[in-house]
Amino acid sequence: VCPRGQRTDDNKICRECIGSPDRYDWLYLGFMAMLPLVLHWFFIEWYSGKKSSSALLQHVTALFECSIAAIVTLLVSDPVGSLQIRSCKVKKLSDWYTMLYNPSPDYITTVHCTHEAVYPLYTIVFIYYAFCLVLMMLLRPLLVKKIACGLGKSDRFKSIYAALYFFPILTVLQAVGGGLLYYAFPYIILVLSLVTLAVYMSASEVESFKDLVVRKKRLVVLFSHWLLHAYGIISISKLDKLEQDLPLLALVPAPALFYLVTAKYTEPSRILSEGGNGH
Repeated sequence: VCPRGQRTDDNKICRECIGSPDRYDWLYLGFMAMLPLVLHWFFIEWYSGKKSSSALLQHVTALFECSIAAIVTLLVSDPVGSLQIRSCKVKKLSDWYTMLYNPSPDYITTVHCTHEAVYPLYTIVFIYYAFCLVLMMLLRPLLVKKIACGLGKSDRFKSIYAALYFFPILTVLQAVGGGLLYYAFPYIILVLSLVTLAVYMSASEVESFKDLVVRKKRLVVLFSHWLLHAYGIISISKLDKLEQDLPLLALVPAPALFYLVTAKYTEPSRILSEGGNGH
């Protein structure tokens, strides 16, 4: 077992982590940092109601909480006081699950060699979630109590209660599936951004460009999905070869454009009417 901040080399000798996270590592940390923020925004919108004027301020407060938590997390990580962090390079999936590889030399006694081989990518996420939770509990209840007009007493705190549920879920997700998320997060982003955009447009009955322009909120949601989609493409390509990878970003609007072009052909009422005429 190695002390925190070290991992074994090819000769099984503990060496201090002196490298810096590469671009993909930062993209992974960015994804894990975005998860609570996106969930905050979703539940704030879900529970704020159509007439509530407090939703925008709560969105800004959630962004402030997560941003401050991310900055503080980087500052308390080694080297302390710097926004840079030192790390060990991730070589394979098993690096994330050293607890599964404790040897048993005599098949009786287990030698516990568990340590953070992917320092600090595993534990820094837990630290960030802890700061997010503390900041939310300090700031959000006071804010919601003062400005959440148009909501009943039982409804105004529901977005906070939701966070008290999803933070433990995110923590368990990182503890169990951190390594899997590290390799799969770009594809998760792409799939979720496509599915949620299609569901939102369908639920909002968006069938043309005019329907998008009518309400600014729809444009904000559309651009947010485009940013997520671009983030997923950048994470997959890693932008190693700019001349090959940058043109891929031109595909970002493609799913939305495809939906708008084909929506009129898949209108349920039209399909039913045509089916009725056929009979």
